[in-house]
Formats: sequence, structure tokens, C-alpha cells
Amino acid sequence: MTTAVDTPTEVETGFSLYWFVSDTWLMAKRSVLHIIRSLDQVMGLIMFPIMFTLLNRYVLGGAIKLPEGLTYANYVFAGVFIQTLAFGANYTTINLAVDLKEGIVDRFRSLPMSNSALVVGHIISDMFRNIISGVIIFVVAFAIGFRPSSSLMDWVAIIAIALLFTLAISSLSAILGLMVKSLEAAQWIGFVLIFPLTFISSAFVPTNSMPSGLRAFAENQPLTHVMNYVRHATLHHPETPLGDSLQMSIIWCIAIIVVSIPVTTWMFKRRSAK
Repeated sequence: MTTAVDTPTEVETGFSLYWFVSDTWLMAKRSVLHIIRSLDQVMGLIMFPIMFTLLNRYVLGGAIKLPEGLTYANYVFAGVFIQTLAFGANYTTINLAVDLKEGIVDRFRSLPMSNSALVVGHIISDMFRNIISGVIIFVVAFAIGFRPSSSLMDWVAIIAIALLFTLAISSLSAILGLMVKSLEAAQWIGFVLIFPLTFISSAFVPTNSMPSGLRAFAENQPLTHVMNYVRHATLHHPETPLGDSLQMSIIWCIAIIVVSIPVTTWMFKRRSAK
């Protein structure tokens, strides 16, 4: 007579997946509520995209020479849009650092919840934040002269690329949040990384005006590829060629996600175990 040996079943696997999704949803809801209930975060969420859109349109707009038929209000939309998404996703760094400093991670460790739920919840809340920022930028840009010629499918593709880009930057920002030892460091480390990438790009000026070495970097870094695709998809202007921007945007974003998520999971388990 033989006895049955207990082995993991599909039901158990599905049950674990259910609790991971449930835990992640609760952590995402927690992060979103922190955004809504925090006046400084709400003000930053509203004012940052408005400020950058208006400043770049009216401060730089008169000094940038563009090809005929291409207005600066139309050109700069993609740059401000992607720049805001990049800085918005960087909140993952700060929020993770706050949780680690305040000891909330230790409390969560005492609960029967997924180790990764907290990190993934912060990433999802940043996607929520960036959706709101994107809507604000579009409204303000339209008010100052932005006139897209996108089809419905173009907008679907733009939203998909924007969400994928947010996921990539948030995943990378999570690593930074787990690396830093203080909240002060969390506030500047992401800025030091994102700021030069947004300005050494095609965000505010065409790259052909840059010195050769700087131009080579600007034209081949991930933010420029994403900006170029968004700019082409919104304008379809002959001076905004598509090239390989769509493919390179997807490749860059997926590569960052594939590398960042395992590293983030390992670092979080290691950091929370201390």
C-alpha cells in the first residue's frame, strides 16, 4: 500500500497568486491614499506639469529655431510629457525610503503578505500619478497652442508607451530607494539621474544643434527615443521622422524592467531581512 505525497498543486499556486494580487492591490491603494491625503503631493502633482509646460513654452519657445510648419507648442509637448512622467515615477525612490526609515516595512514583515507587494504597490501608484499628470499636461498644452493630428490608434499607442515607460523608470527608481540610507539622499539621487537625461535629449531642442559627442548620446538614450515616438505620433510632421524610435523605446523599457525587477526583489528581501 502506498501513501500519497503532498506536492504543490495548481490550486495552491493559484491561491498564492491571488494573495499576491490582493496584497499588491492593498499596497497600491495605500500609496494612492497617501498621495490624495498629502497636500504637498497634490500640489506637486498639479503644479509641476503646469509650471514646466508654461515655462518651456514661453521662455524657450521664442529662442528655438524649428523647421517651417512646426510650432514650439507642438514640438515641446512630447518633451514636457515624458520629462514629467520620468520625474513622477521617481517618487518610488522617495516613498520606499520613507517606508524603510519609518519602520513600516518591519510591521509588514510580521504579516502574512507577499514580500514584493509593497514595492509593486508603489510602482502602480506612480502609474496612477502619471496618468493624472499626463491629462494635466495635455489640457495645459492644448490651451497654449498644442494641436495634435493623432488618430485614435495613435493615442492608444502613446498611452501604452507612456505606461511602459513609467513602469521602467519606477522599477529603476525602486532600486535607488533601496540603495539610499536617508530620506535626504532619496530626494536628490533620482533628480541627479533623471535631470541630465531629460535635458540631454530631444525634449526641448532638436539634437542637431548639439556638439557631436553630446548629440550622439542624446540621440541614443532611451528618453529621446520615447520622446521622438510621442512627437511623431502626435504631429505626423515630416520633420519628426519615426525611424526606429518605437522599436527602440520598447526595447529600452523592457530591458530596464527585466533587469530592475529581479534586482529590486533581491535588494528588498535583503534589506528587510536586516
